[in-house]
Amino acid sequence: MVNDYSDFIKGIKRKTGIDLSFYKEAQMKRRLTALYEKKGYSSFKEYYKLISSDDEQMAEFLDRMTINVSEFYRNHKRWEVLETRILPRLLQDKHSLKVWSAACSTGEEPYTLAMMLSKYIPMTNLKILATDLDGNALQRAKHAVYPERSLAEVPPEIRRKFFTEEGSLYRVDEGIRNAVTFKQQNLLADAFDYDFDLIVCRNVLIYFTEEAKDLLYKKFNASLKAGGVFFVGSTEQIFNPAQYGFQPEDTFFYKKM
Repeated sequence: MVNDYSDFIKGIKRKTGIDLSFYKEAQMKRRLTALYEKKGYSSFKEYYKLISSDDEQMAEFLDRMTINVSEFYRNHKRWEVLETRILPRLLQDKHSLKVWSAACSTGEEPYTLAMMLSKYIPMTNLKILATDLDGNALQRAKHAVYPERSLAEVPPEIRRKFFTEEGSLYRVDEGIRNAVTFKQQNLLADAFDYDFDLIVCRNVLIYFTEEAKDLLYKKFNASLKAGGVFFVGSTEQIFNPAQYGFQPEDTFFYKKM
């Protein structure tokens, strides 16, 4: 069984460029085993044959391994800190910011950023890059229609201003949609753009090994301007930020030194 998973990792890397060895093994094996058993398969070898010859099955595999769980203003208190403490400093003497939502899932996070920044930056100057590994998630993000549960933490005035009800669903305002550019990206393998004022990467690093996190912290730091901010999820505190060129600015916010 160990070799079975090891061969699966090698096959996926050859076929997609995704290196599953950077993901925590126990979590990934449990998730994928449940998926292939549900389909009636009994090994990673059988499952690899299926997904390597069927694009729909491959898309489902990518969807499962990337854990697309998101909502607007997730962990609302942290977004309040971003708005009241971090953004005022970043916006000193500036009329725009270069912002990246990494591992953006189905789009709630970059749209939240756009809604928040629209208070301070003209809509025509709002440009947010949003990337994810999962093409299906990005398609849903571009569609920008969400169930009410995704809006649970959205302040009432923001909901009224930037969402339109469509039956039981909610569509994001066109101006906010136009502020976000979605792009498929493998964080571990692909090069990053540079000179960001703010990088948001929340609730994804917990799924990576320590080796992978070490690599990503260095890549994210190199992509920020001096004084730029790296915003992580509420279970993703960096315990020795100085070794990556960061200093804490607030809980889960790290400033590039």
